[in-house]
Amino acid sequence: MTHILSVNLAHPRPNPAKPAVGSTGIDKRPTAGPVEVRAPGPKGTGLHSGLVGDAIFDTRNHGGDDQAVYAYARESLDEWERELGRELPGGCFGENLTTVGLDVDGALIGERWRIGDRLVLQVTCPRIPCSTFARWLDEQRWARRFAERGLPGAYLRVVEPGPVRAGDPVEVVHRPDHDVSVSLVFRALMTDATLLPRLVDIAELPEEDRELARRRTATPPYAPED
Repeated sequence: MTHILSVNLAHPRPNPAKPAVGSTGIDKRPTAGPVEVRAPGPKGTGLHSGLVGDAIFDTRNHGGDDQAVYAYARESLDEWERELGRELPGGCFGENLTTVGLDVDGALIGERWRIGDRLVLQVTCPRIPCSTFARWLDEQRWARRFAERGLPGAYLRVVEPGPVRAGDPVEVVHRPDHDVSVSLVFRALMTDATLLPRLVDIAELPEEDRELARRRTATPPYAPED
């Protein structure tokens, strides 16, 4: 059954990758009870995370309505476990929702998921690796390896608020009529600039990502740091 394996909330800790920010909420751990999910408002000025009880500190780059919730597939974590030779529990990639049986990276931008009885989320964009993520995983060339593997996970916006808990079923209730997936957007922004023109007309993609695609169309693709 396609379902939520764990719901993960931040355990704040110092952020050596960004001393000016001070702390990071990338260390997320499963929580037992239901967690309310609601639209947090604009990036930088709202409630930051879509999950009550979660924490985001680098509010210039993370959080807000278009990045209200971050989902990552347990199946992708399993792939990384085999490659890295270490245990990767749910939440360790900073994801709020660890899923089972759901093609998170193949999800279309604008796709909607119903989780449990009330919560509806909409896929918006992939996660882009940053220095905090690289420092947290402490693996050589992590940002580049993450980019090359192409398993970014998906950010989501809140369409209908509601609770979420481990075990909740997930149903894809809407798929848009284009073929631009989370994985394609990630490859366009990270490794394959020839895909950039396909992003600019996808209305469900956050405007900041569409504008980035426009600017990069005539320039070399982003080169992630090692």
